[in-house]
Amino acid sequence: MIFDTHAHYDDERFDEDRDALLASMKDADIGNIVNIGANMASSQRSLDLAGEYDFMYAAVGVHPSDCAELDDEKIEKLKEMSSFPKCVAIGEIGLDYYWPEPDHELQKKWFKRQIALAREVELPIIVHSRDAAADTVDILKSENAGELGGVVHCFSYSKEVAEECVKMGFYIGIGGVLTFKNGRKMKEVAEAIPMEKIILETDCPYLAPEPFRGKRNSSLYLPYVVSAMAQIKGISEEEVISITEANAREMYRLKA
Repeated sequence: MIFDTHAHYDDERFDEDRDALLASMKDADIGNIVNIGANMASSQRSLDLAGEYDFMYAAVGVHPSDCAELDDEKIEKLKEMSSFPKCVAIGEIGLDYYWPEPDHELQKKWFKRQIALAREVELPIIVHSRDAAADTVDILKSENAGELGGVVHCFSYSKEVAEECVKMGFYIGIGGVLTFKNGRKMKEVAEAIPMEKIILETDCPYLAPEPFRGKRNSSLYLPYVVSAMAQIKGISEEEVISITEANAREMYRLKA
């Protein structure tokens, strides 16, 4: 079954129909979903969802855009939250230079601190990186983050950067952008990276694939990504699903 490695079902855009939508996943061959924290509040909501739905897991962490809320006390709180049995990663953490704030040095500080937390609690990391390729790679190398494992999610850089991340030991997270008409760079990455290092994700409610681009995304749209991946790789859709599910289980250290 399809494994959605990165979703945000705690988002308010799902408030009206969250239960019904999640109840429909099994019949649509969506096997597992990991709900990802982006700040302290959404990290707690992710744990709550994982506690409520047997097929869901959670990650806790603070996104670079929200990192100004962090302090030592909150890092301790994240550590406590990470001990929840269905918490499978620290994330999403990283760097986002698209906006001028928070200050880049502050982002780097809390990225490194959350990598250290992941090492402490022995969990993989979910890396968010936007317009910050060089600094992201430098920090992942300097902190030996490849030892922890994890994913560079919603990958948006060149195939050369992707190959460097894979060499360190990271998976590449691929979602709806693969189907975009202007998604040439993403298609090049998918061609260059071995299937054994690719995992599927939605980042829902964001980045819905064609033909739903611009609408609310959900795990139900992942078959469109599977189809695009199968075409690029020259393999069957069943193989794409099987390999990426195994990869996700390996990365999140979940038994089959």
